[in-house]
Amino acid sequence: MNAETTEDIPTDNNDITPAAPREESFAELFAKSDRQAVRFAPGQKISARIVSISGDLAFIDLGDKSEGAINLSEFRDKEGNSQVKTGDEFDAFFVSVENGIRKFTTLVRGYSAVSLKNIRDAFEAGIAVQGDIKREVKGGFEVLVGDVRCFCPFSQIDLKGGREGGVYLGRTFPFKVLEFEENGKNIILSRRSLLEEEKAEKVQKLKETLQPGMEVSGTVRAVMNFGAFVDLGGIDGLIPASEISWVRNERPSDILSLGQQVTARILSIDWNNNKLSLSLKAMEPDPWTRVAETYTEGSRVGGRIVRLAPFGAFVSLEPGIDGLIHISNLGTGRRINHPKEVVEVGQTLEAYVLSVDAETRKISLSIHPKVEPEKIALPGVGETLEGKVEKIMPFGVFVKLKSGLTGLVPNSEMATPQGSDHKKMFPEGSDMKVAVIEVDTESNKVKLSRKAAMDMAVKQEYEEYLTESGQASSSSGSFGTFGDLLKAKLEGKK
Repeated sequence: MNAETTEDIPTDNNDITPAAPREESFAELFAKSDRQAVRFAPGQKISARIVSISGDLAFIDLGDKSEGAINLSEFRDKEGNSQVKTGDEFDAFFVSVENGIRKFTTLVRGYSAVSLKNIRDAFEAGIAVQGDIKREVKGGFEVLVGDVRCFCPFSQIDLKGGREGGVYLGRTFPFKVLEFEENGKNIILSRRSLLEEEKAEKVQKLKETLQPGMEVSGTVRAVMNFGAFVDLGGIDGLIPASEISWVRNERPSDILSLGQQVTARILSIDWNNNKLSLSLKAMEPDPWTRVAETYTEGSRVGGRIVRLAPFGAFVSLEPGIDGLIHISNLGTGRRINHPKEVVEVGQTLEAYVLSVDAETRKISLSIHPKVEPEKIALPGVGETLEGKVEKIMPFGVFVKLKSGLTGLVPNSEMATPQGSDHKKMFPEGSDMKVAVIEVDTESNKVKLSRKAAMDMAVKQEYEEYLTESGQASSSSGSFGTFGDLLKAKLEGKK
């Protein structure tokens, strides 16, 4: 048996009489239904449907086998005509429990029948009300909620605060009741608090969905020298100046303007510091991917000078592709100290491609066609040559040969005592006989030896001596007896 509806009555063993059911009181039934009903928090929003209309109340289905009620006055127009019927659906907000009935409101609908009590209920439940901005007054705006006059300060009309009354006058907005004092004589509204809540919800939703690499659309909110801020619908993303276009040296303001709609790609996200980096140029193909096909060595190209530097002039060949004419390739046969002596920014010209390096994004140009260097006839190893000292370096002596080729005589091949001052011993321009001991055909470099040339000269004199004396050169054997023979030769000259 149900302990709540029956009582156990002691009886004799053979006299068992069922206990009569006890009727529950209305208070007990209401308490039970209240325990089963869904509990609502003040201001909680629900989707409501009118199931019946009785007297001054419209009853709505709460979905838990119970009903709530809304005052019909909220649905009457200025003439007092009801604007709702059974079956209508709309959003409603929980206010409180009155006389055992859960009361809801639809104040955001903004009908003129809204009363001070309705506004107080909205204030206590944190529900928004619909208000018409009628006129600008000292410090803010007069707002009518139904027929109730309220006040909204300038600082509470928008996220930034609005003092341009003409922008807001005559318009209808939802407001939150910040203060309800002096029995309704002092009612302060705020549109800003609702906008902040809406923005916070949007930001949270964006944080849950946005990922690096995604494409997003937004409105340009500000353009600065370092980039542009884009409103993505509650949160700003920054497009750095370097990510606005493939074209270098373009100012952000030359490409973007306030209010412009753009689509960009997310580069990085840092929610800890609320930083979101975007890229516009990532939405376009990288022009350097096809540069090797378009610009070949030796080809003739046209462009416009976009920047001058002490070392050369930068030429824009197409959007995103710049080439450099080095200062050494700007002069027309004369030495110049700065590119501005022969060219200026904005000037158009034709140039020749010297080299292309797509990996490092560099194109070298010249106003003159590339001239292939003349092939120099390299000497063979073992040749003895004559030349003039061109330059003295700590590691050796550079000698310019009669052929025009310059070779290096390392200090170890100079045949001079260690620590000798070669600058004094061999002034620039002085003659020197050298022998070729090494040749690099790829770099056209030769290694020379003064010591080998001297040895070869002595050997040649010795062979001449043998020939004159009638001795066979083969009798000299190896160069191991060369010292003895050389000594004999020198003694004979005495």
